[in-house]
Amino acid sequence: MCRCPRAAEQHWTPHLLPSTPPSSHLFPSSPSQAKRMNLTHSCIPTQPTLPVALLSLNARISDRKHHPPLLCRAGRSAVCFPRCAAPFLAPGVGARRGSGLSGRARREGRCEGRCEGRCEGPGPAAPPTAAPGAQRGPVAMSGPWGAVGPARPAWLWGAAALLALGALLGAWRWAGPRRRRRLQRVGTVLRLFVYPVKSCRGVSVRRAQVTPMGLRSGELRDRFWLVIREDGHMVTARQEPRLVLVSANCDNGHLILEAGDMERISVPVKLPEKNPVRNCRVFGQDIQGRDCGDEVAQWITTFLNSEPCRLVHFESFMAPRKSKDSIALFRNTDEVAYPDCSPVLIISEASMDDLNARLEKKVKIQNFRPNILVTDCSAFEEDTWEDILIGDVEMKGTVCCGRCILTTVNPDTGVIDRKEPLETLKSYRLCDPSEKHIYKTSPLFGKYFAVDRTGTIQVGDPVYKMIWE
Repeated sequence: MCRCPRAAEQHWTPHLLPSTPPSSHLFPSSPSQAKRMNLTHSCIPTQPTLPVALLSLNARISDRKHHPPLLCRAGRSAVCFPRCAAPFLAPGVGARRGSGLSGRARREGRCEGRCEGRCEGPGPAAPPTAAPGAQRGPVAMSGPWGAVGPARPAWLWGAAALLALGALLGAWRWAGPRRRRRLQRVGTVLRLFVYPVKSCRGVSVRRAQVTPMGLRSGELRDRFWLVIREDGHMVTARQEPRLVLVSANCDNGHLILEAGDMERISVPVKLPEKNPVRNCRVFGQDIQGRDCGDEVAQWITTFLNSEPCRLVHFESFMAPRKSKDSIALFRNTDEVAYPDCSPVLIISEASMDDLNARLEKKVKIQNFRPNILVTDCSAFEEDTWEDILIGDVEMKGTVCCGRCILTTVNPDTGVIDRKEPLETLKSYRLCDPSEKHIYKTSPLFGKYFAVDRTGTIQVGDPVYKMIWE
C-alpha cells in the first residue's frame, strides 16, 4: 500500500495520452472495483473523474490496447508508482519528464523511491518523508473533477479543455451518421480541350492533368496566356473576333503561335525575369502577367489590325483570381488565372445535337469552348450533375454557363454574327425566374465545375455521378 504524505488528499488520476486512447475498464471507479483489479492505493475516488469520463468516450472511437500510466501526485514534481501501475504503462511512455523519475524508470513504469512517501512498487527503498513543516508546492483543493494535486499553470488547463473538446468532437463524428458514396455512370469522355491563349483556338488532346486551376497537357496550361491592351485591359474575341483564328501550341519549351498568312512565332514558356510584370484587368478583377516581349506584341497587333496589344503569361508566384468574385456560388478555394470564372467547363454531345436540330445553320463545339465534351448521356443532363468522378479526378458542379455573343463568332472565319446560336438558345434555355439574379438574361449551355481532387483524365474515361447516401 502506498503511504504518501497527505494520502487522504490524493487520488490516482489517469493521464490521458491523446495518441494512444485506452479502454475505460482499466481504471477503477470504486474501492470494490479497485480490489478486483488488485490496486492497493487507499485513495480510489468514489466518483469517476473527468479524465475517466473522457477515457470512456475515447474508448468508443478506438480499440487500441496501449495503457497510460496511473500517477500519484505527492508534490510538485515527485511521482510514485504502486506495483500495480507498471502494466498500465504504454511501452516507452511512463511518467512525463520532470516527474522525478529517470528515463529508464519512465520507460519501465517503476518507482525509484523518489516520492515523498513509501511505495511498494519495484525500485529502491523510498527516502524518508519530508520533515514536518517543510515547504511544499501549492496544492489545488478537491473540486467537482475529483483529483487534488499541485497547482498547474493556466495553459495546462487550457490544453486539457482542448483535449476534452477534441475528444467530444471525435466521438460525435464517429457516432454520427456516416455518408456512403455510390457511383452511377452517366456518360463517357468524348473529347478534351486546352485553350492556352484566352479566346484563341483550342488544342484537342487525348489525355490531360486536371489541376485546381484547370486542365494541363505538358507545357500547355488552360488560359495561362492573355492578350491585353497597353493599359492592361483584356482583349477577347468579343472585341477582336479574329483571335479565334490564332492557333497556339507548345513545343520544346516554347509557345508557338500561327495564324493565316502570318509567319509563325515562338515565345519562351519560361520568360526572362527582366521582362516586366504587368497589372491586368479581367472582368473587372486585378491580376498580373509577365510581358512576353515586343516581337509577339507586334505580331498580334498586325494580325488583328487593331490598336496596340501585348501578350502576357501567368506565372506560379502570381496571385490567381477568386472564382467567387465573379459568381458568389463558387467557394473561397476555387481559383483561376485568365478563364472567365471556372477551372472546368463541361458540355454533352446530346446538348449540341439538340441545339443544332433547332438551327438552320449548324454550329460547332468550338463555338462554346468547353474543356470536356461528354457523350452517352441525354441532352442537358450535365445541368443536374453535382459531384462527378472521371478517372481519379473528383469535381463539383457549381453553376450553369450563361452564354454571351462570343458564341456567335464563327470559329472558321473569325466573323461575329451577334445573333445565332444565341437567339435560339434564348428561346428555350433561359433560367428559372428565381435564378435571374445569377444569370440575368443569358441562356444556359454547359456547366462549370470546380476541382475537388486532382488527377488525370483521358478520352474514353467513364463519367460517374457520385451519390451520397
